[in-house]
Amino acid sequence: MRTPDRPSAFTSDSARDKYFVTYDRVIGELWPVPVDAIDVETRAGSVRIHRAGPAEGDPVVLLAGASGNALAWYRYIKPLARVRPVFAVDPLGEPGRSVQTRPLATGAEVGGWLTDVLAATGTERAHVVGSSYGGWTALEQQRGGGGRVAALTLVDPVGFAPLTGRFFRWVIVGGMAALLPRALRHRVAGAVGNGTLREDVLMKLMLAGRSFRRRLPMPPAYTDEQVRELSVPVQVLLGARSAVNDAQAVAARLAEIAPSWQVEIVPDTGHALPVEAPDLVTERILSFLGQARPDTATPEHSTDRS
Repeated sequence: MRTPDRPSAFTSDSARDKYFVTYDRVIGELWPVPVDAIDVETRAGSVRIHRAGPAEGDPVVLLAGASGNALAWYRYIKPLARVRPVFAVDPLGEPGRSVQTRPLATGAEVGGWLTDVLAATGTERAHVVGSSYGGWTALEQQRGGGGRVAALTLVDPVGFAPLTGRFFRWVIVGGMAALLPRALRHRVAGAVGNGTLREDVLMKLMLAGRSFRRRLPMPPAYTDEQVRELSVPVQVLLGARSAVNDAQAVAARLAEIAPSWQVEIVPDTGHALPVEAPDLVTERILSFLGQARPDTATPEHSTDRS
């Protein structure tokens, strides 16, 4: 696999400007609470954060998956912001308002920009929620010794199994289905196992981002020893029909090598778990916020929750 030697970027200034018009319109349509947009300088570029919620407290940091940004979390902002500050991030190297200026060639470099964001915002005990590639970013930040994180919630993350042809077919089929008329796109969403296809407004943003060239490293699968090295409380939510993970196999592996982790397989969901079960994922995040407090025991491993 070729190592990225250039930053991710739009193909032209005009393509970028057109995307931003759609981005601003979408955030106006979807964002449910007042937010402050701030830009933070990191070692590899400027990162846009949409901040909501109370002024004080340990924040919840939301990281979308590949080709996603802060707007993917629009259903989560209001309930989370009732109890904690929320930082919804446009990940560096993905289409959004963040601007990558240096290549990100390794997991350590990907995790490094997140460490810079946490440091620049004065964050010492974040609860980081990462979906898919965002989960891998959060893991790499911890593996790099970045600290500043109290707990992780990983929503169908990559990194626990090799990416196979099944996943790449899922991406290609989803991309083709996104071009279908709305009614047909909705009908095929279940067949192709991608609930994001029912997100009409986000689909507009995704289509506007076709001019973005994503250049980020491919996540390898972690070894057992690498998983055991993680010291913070971790919650893992897996889509039962995920195109990335064999949910039963990943849950069984984690039960053996990381028994303190809290693991749940969510029925009738796939890799697009954050948009297919937002109420459940939100509830699990809120519940884990309390469980992961420093004066609370590390939660026991579980693959079944009522």
